[in-house]
Amino acid sequence: MTPISLPLAADAPAAPPHTGGLLLLVDGTAGLLTVAAIGIALLLFLIIKARLQPFVALLAVSIAVGLLAGLSVTELFGTVQRSAAVSTIESGMGGILGHVAIIIGLGTMLGAILEVSGGAEVLASRLLGLFGERRAPLAMGLTGLIFGIPVFFDVGIFVLAPIVYAAAKRSGRSVLLYCLPLLAGLSMTHAFLPPHPGPVAAAGLLNVQLGWIILMGIVCGIPAVLAAWAFSAWIGRRIFVAVPQDMVEAAEEARQAVLAEQRAAGARAPEQPVPLGTVLTIIGTPLVLILAATFSSIALDPSTARSVIEFFGNPFVALTIALLLAYYLLGLRRGWSRKSLETVSTSSLKPVGNILLVVGAGGVFGAVLKASGVAQALSDTFHDVGLPVIVLAYLISVVLRVAQGSATVAIVTTAGIVAPLLAGGDHSQAFVALVIMAISAGSIFASHVNDGGFWMVAKYFGISERDTLKTWTVLESVLSVAGFVVAALLSLFVH
Repeated sequence: MTPISLPLAADAPAAPPHTGGLLLLVDGTAGLLTVAAIGIALLLFLIIKARLQPFVALLAVSIAVGLLAGLSVTELFGTVQRSAAVSTIESGMGGILGHVAIIIGLGTMLGAILEVSGGAEVLASRLLGLFGERRAPLAMGLTGLIFGIPVFFDVGIFVLAPIVYAAAKRSGRSVLLYCLPLLAGLSMTHAFLPPHPGPVAAAGLLNVQLGWIILMGIVCGIPAVLAAWAFSAWIGRRIFVAVPQDMVEAAEEARQAVLAEQRAAGARAPEQPVPLGTVLTIIGTPLVLILAATFSSIALDPSTARSVIEFFGNPFVALTIALLLAYYLLGLRRGWSRKSLETVSTSSLKPVGNILLVVGAGGVFGAVLKASGVAQALSDTFHDVGLPVIVLAYLISVVLRVAQGSATVAIVTTAGIVAPLLAGGDHSQAFVALVIMAISAGSIFASHVNDGGFWMVAKYFGISERDTLKTWTVLESVLSVAGFVVAALLSLFVH
């Protein structure tokens, strides 16, 4: 892990002056670093103390940092006549969302069809039957790992929690033995693999092909989740948590409500469960296509065959193919009406708006850091520290995660800070993908009381706050550290 080659801060020229600025309160590297410190402190204050929505907080801090660093109002916002170049805010927002919005939207609809069709229940049931009662925790872990690829973390808990309750109730053992492996699988895919917003947003901000993100996500994520499963088995035998009866009843009521919504939308319950092979095919299709396109760009000379592979492996095309497969194989062929498919798809997009706005504001923050010269000042200073960029990326992400709780905010903010460190060197796509893995790993470290996921886990599985800190918080830390260690070791050989 050789530190990146950038000029030392002492030798670096000061950021270019900005003409026509509303404010020009800083001068040189020291002043720009002060602006960066004020910006991050303000961001944490607005999210933690003021309880401001992260999108609004990121946007407000971006504007404040830009003005303090000397950007003019025109540079930030453009002009009323629109005759000037696109503003920093517009370019930052549009640049990242143009890459991320389509992928997250398609992935969200794909996950919704898999969820509503019963694909998750089939997956868990078949794996439980295959591994048997003794290895039920492993079956739950694999269920979380596979089903977590196309669905959000909280959706995975909602859909799969009743299966965890049933397995724990049959065995009479601690619910931790079953829920923790499941949570590890869901958390790993959420942090490391597309189409989840964190890695997709980082890939867009740092200009990395999604194929490399998938490859490095698997390589770093699998050892991490194995380490988390080992911890789950150890702690699950030492802390007993009974199945929460109130949540069992609530889950059944929720399931009945979902079934009622499906019937109202025109979907009817099929007589036969979804074949496991169908579920695996739909989930695996976009991953295989995207990876094939990435490898073809390395292994094949320009040709018609390579162009075809790269076309079908484009993330937009690959996810569209997977979604159409799900529409047909899980929907139309099993008695769904076109209206019901439309209803499920549309309703699944409602929670995505907040995610996209946060990601877009993160893009604005990165663009402002770059345009104002703050990013270069940070880059020069971090180089002077002497730590490899992958270590810095992880540490920054950890600090932001622990301070404010949101993994998405930690990822997009860290990516904006780290981008100039990478821009100064001739780094391969593989290496930058590993840096993104380090950022993603840092974004899940030590989930505690300021993270919504902490309370979701505690309430869904009936775990006390004290025991949630002992189990879930440590589990997330194990995932984080193990994923980072693998990424850091690989970076020694990939540059």
